[in-house]
Amino acid sequence: MFDERNPNETEIQKDDNSLEQAELNRENIKDFGCIRTTGERIIHCLTIIGQVEGHYILPPQNKTTKYEHVIPQLVAIEEDKDIEGLIIMINTVGGDVEAGLAIAELIAGMKKPTVSLVLGGGHSIGVPLAVSAKRSFIVPSATMTIHPVRMSGLVLGVPQTFSYFEKMQDRIVQFVENNSKITKERFIELMMKTGELAMDVGTVINGIDAVNEGLIDSLGGLSDAIECLYGLIDDKRAIKEREN
Repeated sequence: MFDERNPNETEIQKDDNSLEQAELNRENIKDFGCIRTTGERIIHCLTIIGQVEGHYILPPQNKTTKYEHVIPQLVAIEEDKDIEGLIIMINTVGGDVEAGLAIAELIAGMKKPTVSLVLGGGHSIGVPLAVSAKRSFIVPSATMTIHPVRMSGLVLGVPQTFSYFEKMQDRIVQFVENNSKITKERFIELMMKTGELAMDVGTVINGIDAVNEGLIDSLGGLSDAIECLYGLIDDKRAIKEREN
């Protein structure tokens, strides 16, 4: 059909749309730490930084990732037909176990291509978050702390409390085993190691060790992670073309 609009009007509309998208990106970065890219392959960048905040609000001076912000974003990304892939940037000290595990389960259950990149640190509950993507990357200088489930504040010293801790820990171990190449036995061994952490049990591993242990898929930086995500997107496009 012939478009009767003035070419100049079309260009103005495109410019307005670009400005609107740029302003939306700025707001998303400021409020939620995420951005949607525009190009041949449209991907969404999600950051998990600071401390994962769960059911309790953390002090205002803490850098936090709020699960009530992340969960709706993941649903929207999965349902958005324009977004073809998701890259997750991780630099977290850990945080609320159930909130972190809920986010990790959502990412693992997505049909769209997902890639994670650990920068700085992927500690504690950051480990399941890192392995939840279809492909995971870590930079050589990053570290990951693997330790048992622990809780601060008032804890009842009764057998039921320790049973609860054990069951929660089993959920994490099972998730990591199902979403990485590390075995359950080796992960528990790293988790229960003594003599490495001054005031705790557990293990701190760097990027190279994380890959050697099978916890993370590959060693690499931003360009490697994006290239991998593009490859997953192209593979999915090819499958759709064959089906059509």
